[in-house]
Amino acid sequence: MSVKAFKLVSAVEREMLMGDKNYINIECIECCGKNLYIGTNDCFIYHFLLDEKVSTAGKITFAATKQLHKYLGLKKPVSELKAASALTRLLVLCDNTITLVNMINLEPVPTGARIKGAVTFTLNENPVSGDPFCVEVCIISVKRRTIQMFMVFEDRVQIVKEVFTPEQPCAVAVDGYYLCLALTTQYIILNYNTGVSQDLFPYCSDEKRPIVKRIGRQEFLLAGPGGLGMFATVDGISQRAPVHWSENVIGAALCFPYVVALDDEFITVHSMLDQQQKQTLPFKEGHILQDFEGKVIVATNKGVYILVPLPLEKQIQDLLASHRVEEALVLAKGARRNIPKEKFQV
Repeated sequence: MSVKAFKLVSAVEREMLMGDKNYINIECIECCGKNLYIGTNDCFIYHFLLDEKVSTAGKITFAATKQLHKYLGLKKPVSELKAASALTRLLVLCDNTITLVNMINLEPVPTGARIKGAVTFTLNENPVSGDPFCVEVCIISVKRRTIQMFMVFEDRVQIVKEVFTPEQPCAVAVDGYYLCLALTTQYIILNYNTGVSQDLFPYCSDEKRPIVKRIGRQEFLLAGPGGLGMFATVDGISQRAPVHWSENVIGAALCFPYVVALDDEFITVHSMLDQQQKQTLPFKEGHILQDFEGKVIVATNKGVYILVPLPLEKQIQDLLASHRVEEALVLAKGARRNIPKEKFQV
């Protein structure tokens, strides 16, 4: 039984990005407030402003206005982008090097500060330094079986810690001192401060792309064996039942109370409250699915789309209208913190 939880709305059409240049592909995206950044395979960064418009009928559309684009001067794809809005910096990974650029004009910082030797990187959303003018960056290093932690300031970077892992890491998420790592054959939790590690469950990274995602304080979402979306805390336990994905999930995102997953053909929506699949949206050639401050964005090689959640009250009304009272109650109770008090009482 389906629930209409999300609508798929186009945000950036291919013409805006590439005109008639068919060889241009979207490699990565980052969204921070109204700022949308796109990294491409021909070494460009594009900056758009996203404006959300609501019609009188309540229909939501997005208008993207191109601000500027910048060539990074290499013949390599821009593989990752992360915004550090407190520093007005964009961290750009290209050719194994993380460069700091200004979020507004996309110019590199004058000091030339950069982090070399990064395969992939992530930011610590639950930082341990307590310094508001610094972001903590964790990289998987080009050195074998090595993770490095950096503090990144407005115009300089500083290495804090280098940690060695039992196998080659291929994906990482961070929460405080805890690293959740996908290694070659298993997922582990590693405290980089104490060096204590804990095995979670086996996984073969040669067969499938691992997914490691921080979804809240001390909790991660992982692509487990048998097409399961597994939840794990930093203590190595699961406080929620897994969700059943397809075998070939490419990306996952969280938009409470839903877990959204992307595979070759569909976007699927599961409830974290009862683990049931609630919605399936056909979506071909998708290769990116990420959530940014509650905004869920999907992209193909050529276009960017936003999954707009329908108001929870509307979803509850729809469930009641189709006599699914139990599901409506589960959703109302589970999503209580996201519904205004007077509407919840009703």
